[in-house]
Parts: sequence; C-alpha cells; structure tokens
Amino acid sequence: MTLYDVFDRLELTFVGQTMADSIWLFPVVEAVHLLGLAGLGGAVLVVDLRLLGLAFPDREARYLLAESRPWFLGAIATLFATGIPLFLSEAVKCYWSQAFWVKMGALALALLFTWSVRNRRIRDSRELGVGRARLLGGSSIALWTTVAAAGRWIGFS
Repeated sequence: MTLYDVFDRLELTFVGQTMADSIWLFPVVEAVHLLGLAGLGGAVLVVDLRLLGLAFPDREARYLLAESRPWFLGAIATLFATGIPLFLSEAVKCYWSQAFWVKMGALALALLFTWSVRNRRIRDSRELGVGRARLLGGSSIALWTTVAAAGRWIGFS
C-alpha cells in the first residue's frame, strides 16, 4: 500500500465523506480553524514581540509565556480538532499539494522549536541576551508565519 492509498482511504472515512458531502460543515469547521489560528497567533506574538523588544517592555518574557500558555494550548487543540476533519475531507488533494507538505513540515518544526528551544530558553534563563532573545522571537514568528501562509496556500492550490 502506498502513501497515496492511505490518503485515499482517509478521504473515504465517515468524517471525510461527511465533511465533503455537507454544504455548510466545511466552511463552519474552517471558520473555527481560523479562529484557532488567530488565538495561536496572539499567544505566540505576545511572547515573541516581547523577545524582539517591540512590546511589553515592563513584563518578563517568562511571565508572558506562563500567561499565554493556556491560550496557546487551547489554540493548538482547536487547530488539531478542526484541521484533521478538514484534511480528511480532501486528503487526496492534500497528497498532491506542495503547500500541504510545506505546512506539515513547518508545523512540525514550529512545534518542536516552540517546546524544545524557545520556551525552554525563556523558562531556564533569568536574562536572555538581547541578540539571543531577538533570534528566538524572530525565528518563532518566521516558523509560525510559514505554517499559516502555507495553510492559506492550500486553499489556492
């Protein structure tokens, strides 16, 4: 069985067929997906703009990270809960879409970077150097922007 066969079977699942056959379900789920993306963007930007020195100069990055964590986790849960049915409704299209593969790769990198590098550095360090903080914030914004842009690109491919 090839990867294409797996994607084809996934599209034929109950959820995939229900999403594809409904005139209103896909746009409603997609709207909630976009709300999740907005929540994720807010949770990420609050911390990253602080790291870049562009916002919240009176707040420690560690504090902002702790305060935004529930929003980040809720947004990630929303994105997965809505993204999977969206994917299942057009899995074969996604298989052939370069944008889908870019998004999945960027998503994996962004999550890995966020949990393994950015958050750990912020929590473990009393004072990040300005250069290191800017590198963390800029890298995070670049990765998450790639995820969002590639996701939007899927709709046009």
